[in-house]
Amino acid sequence: MKTRAITGFFFVAVMLASVLLGVYAFTLFFLILSVLCVEEFYRLISTDAIKPQKRWGLALAISIYLPLSMYYFRGEPLKNVLICVPVSVLVIVAELYRKYQNPFHNIAYTLLGVLFAAIPFCFFYAIAFTDGTYSSHYPLAFLILLWASDTGAYLFGIKLGKHKLFERHSPKKTWEGFIGGMITSLLAATAISVYFHELPIIHWLVISLIIATAGTLGDLSESMLKRSVSAKDSGSLLPGHGGLLDRFDGLLLAAPLVFVYLQFISAF
Repeated sequence: MKTRAITGFFFVAVMLASVLLGVYAFTLFFLILSVLCVEEFYRLISTDAIKPQKRWGLALAISIYLPLSMYYFRGEPLKNVLICVPVSVLVIVAELYRKYQNPFHNIAYTLLGVLFAAIPFCFFYAIAFTDGTYSSHYPLAFLILLWASDTGAYLFGIKLGKHKLFERHSPKKTWEGFIGGMITSLLAATAISVYFHELPIIHWLVISLIIATAGTLGDLSESMLKRSVSAKDSGSLLPGHGGLLDRFDGLLLAAPLVFVYLQFISAF
C-alpha cells in the first residue's frame, strides 16, 4: 500500500507538471507517453503466434502525433500528418519479409496498437488547443474530472457496491460505483466552473458525464484486453499500479469523445 501511495503521488505530480509547465513540456511528455503506451500494448499481446511490428508501429504513432502537434502548436500544415499513410503501407510491406505464421494478425495488431494506445493521446493533446492557443485549463480539467470519477467509483463501490456492472470483464466494478463516479465527477465539474471560465457550467457538467461514462468503458475495454491475453496488469512500470495502460485506460475512449463535444459546441 505504501508503494502504491508513493507511486500515485509522483504519478499525479508528473501529470500536473506536464500540463502546467507549458506547451513544450506538454508536447514532449505526451509524445513519450503515447510511444510507451504503444510499446506496452505490443508487449502485452505478443505471443508465439502474434508478433506485432514494434518498430514500424512506434514509427506510425510518432508520424501521427508529431505532425498533429506541430499543427496545433506551431501552425504548420495539417497535411503533414499524411506522412502516416506511407508508414502504414510499410507496415504491410514489411510483413512480406517476415516469416511468421499469422502475417495479417501481426499487421492488425500493429495497427490496433496505434489506434488503441496512441490516437487517444492525440485527441487529448488537441483538447488543450480548443480555443486556438494552448490552455492548461482544458487538459487539467479533463484529468481532474477523470480522477474524480475514478475515486468516486472506487469509494462508492467499496461501501455500497452490490450490483455488478460488467462482471465478465471486470468483476469488481458495480453500478453503485459507476453512479458514485458520476456524482463525484459532477461535483468536480461544478467546482471547476467556478475557476475555469472557458465554458459555462452546463458544458463542464456534460463533459464530466462523458468522462465518467467513457472512462468506465475505457477501463472495461482495457480489462477485456488483459483478460484476452490472461494478464493481470498491462505492465509493471508503475509499482503498485501496474502499467501505463492501467493508469490511462479511462482516457482512451473519453478523450476522443470530449474532443468531439468541444468541437461541436464551438461551432455554435
